Amino acid sequence: MEIAAYQEMIAPLPCTAIAAILFRRYLLMALTSSLFWNMFGLGAAMDSKPNILLFLADDLGIGDIGCYGNNTIRTPNIDHLAREGVKLTQHIAAASLCTPSRAAFLTGRYPIRSGMASSNGYRALQWNAGSGGLPANETTFARLLQQQGYTTGLIGKWHQGVNCESFNDHCHHPLNHGFDYFYGMPFTLLNNCQENKPPELDVALQAKLWLYSQIIILAVLTLIAGKLTGLISIRWKIIACFTFVGGLFFISWYSSYGFVRYWNCILMRNHDVAEQPMTLERTASLMLKEAVSFIKRNRHGPFLLFVSFLHVHTPLFTTAKFLGKSHHGLYGDNVEEMDWMVGKILDSLEKQGLKNHTFTYFASDHGGHLEAQDGSAQLGGWNGIYKGGKGMGGWEGGIRVPGVFRWPGVLPAGTVIDEPTSLMDIYPTLVHLAGGTLPQDRVIDGRNLVPLLQGRAQKSEHKFLFHYCGSYLHAVRWHQKDSGTVWKAHYATPVFQPEASGACFGRGICPCFGDGVTHHDPPLLFNLSQDPSEANPLPADTEPLFDTVTRRIGKAVEEHRKTLTPVPQQLSPYNNIWKPWLQPCCGTFPFCWCDEENNKVHGML
Repeated sequence: MEIAAYQEMIAPLPCTAIAAILFRRYLLMALTSSLFWNMFGLGAAMDSKPNILLFLADDLGIGDIGCYGNNTIRTPNIDHLAREGVKLTQHIAAASLCTPSRAAFLTGRYPIRSGMASSNGYRALQWNAGSGGLPANETTFARLLQQQGYTTGLIGKWHQGVNCESFNDHCHHPLNHGFDYFYGMPFTLLNNCQENKPPELDVALQAKLWLYSQIIILAVLTLIAGKLTGLISIRWKIIACFTFVGGLFFISWYSSYGFVRYWNCILMRNHDVAEQPMTLERTASLMLKEAVSFIKRNRHGPFLLFVSFLHVHTPLFTTAKFLGKSHHGLYGDNVEEMDWMVGKILDSLEKQGLKNHTFTYFASDHGGHLEAQDGSAQLGGWNGIYKGGKGMGGWEGGIRVPGVFRWPGVLPAGTVIDEPTSLMDIYPTLVHLAGGTLPQDRVIDGRNLVPLLQGRAQKSEHKFLFHYCGSYLHAVRWHQKDSGTVWKAHYATPVFQPEASGACFGRGICPCFGDGVTHHDPPLLFNLSQDPSEANPLPADTEPLFDTVTRRIGKAVEEHRKTLTPVPQQLSPYNNIWKPWLQPCCGTFPFCWCDEENNKVHGML
């Protein structure tokens, strides 16, 4: 507006009106300037891209940390993170096992959309040398942040596959999915990784294969004895052939299952194998050192650091400093060591002056493993008041996890939110913070959490959440926003062994289909707002809203299934068998052995 015209407009007005107009114009200019927000400590954070620090625990139950009600395991650092930020009490994993849950976390999509949900008994990747994994055409949040100028790093567990067709094509590797740097375990911890522990990988199958091998050996010995005594008339060539085939059978399975520690329990730095097999005694300190070093190297930012803990998965290897220190046995010791690592990494942020410019998140990939036991000792987590645990796709204990956010000056401290949210929400949230754009060529199931976390929105954007066990839909959650009620319908539930135990102790983990599952028609219906423990299903004949609610959920299931398209099954039996030509190896296969840290020591002597 020209000055003369502006003077002409205000000339007839009284002084008080002129003052009001000028004040409103000044206020508008102030509100739209960065100076106003900087006065309140928000501008520095909102005007530029924050650093992003993600912590993801492995198999941690929601009831295992202090800020969610545990008073026997000490987690002061995670608790402090919650006091300084926002705690979610209805934070839901997209799957109750590692591989599919992490695929959903990385892509913001239900794992069934990427082929990372299984229709067979193998619900997670079994080998580094399998050919299944997160498809190259899936776009992770790391890839999108990389495009926005972020330096991206992953320290710890991957469990999304390594190779497709050769030992070095790295088609599923973190560096092929948007991470600039990777140091950690491409697989997951197993009992097999620790000497003198009972094997954990495919125990039932190994027992069968060993039985078949013994039968073959016995048959060969019987034929030889019969031939030598003249009781059996058979040619030596046939016995030799039978022996050769039996030997091949034994070698073919023992070469994989007999050396699990060498094939699966390895550490990689980017594309190179750094330790094979890994030395558990120093793994925690190596992970911590790598995380702190990444922050220091990239302190000028922006950076994304995903710390994917090997804790608290069995075998619960814990350093001597923490052994016997908790009131919850070896499991509690392992949780407390993880919390200490969280504290050390947060300290490094503060030392670099990055605390107020970093968006920090802590969660678990799914619920605690109830069936993990060593005699009478419990080696798995506690899921609080929630029924079920790891492997159970529908029950809350398998999928409701901790969810803690901190961003000083931007997210209100000491806030608790009880709205339904998902680990898949991290994807669009991070893309929003980085100033990126979500892919338009696929369905993204996650929702941006920033308005909810800041208090600008009171309700979650999720109306329905679908709870899969493998590729089988077991339950659906409906957030009825007009009433605030959260309903949940179960179409299938696992058969507990023993019946009232709340877990599948007879199987080791609950199945998704077959005789280990009970189907419900009509579905079991719970009002989670009043019964979060899922203790009392609402009776179909007396609950007035039963038909209305189940019909609405049924319609949502139909609509959801229309959005699904056929994709290659990454967890098929073929993709999940050990293939020697895909085995990551730091030597000449099969002589795979190396120790990067030990070589460094010798190099300095």
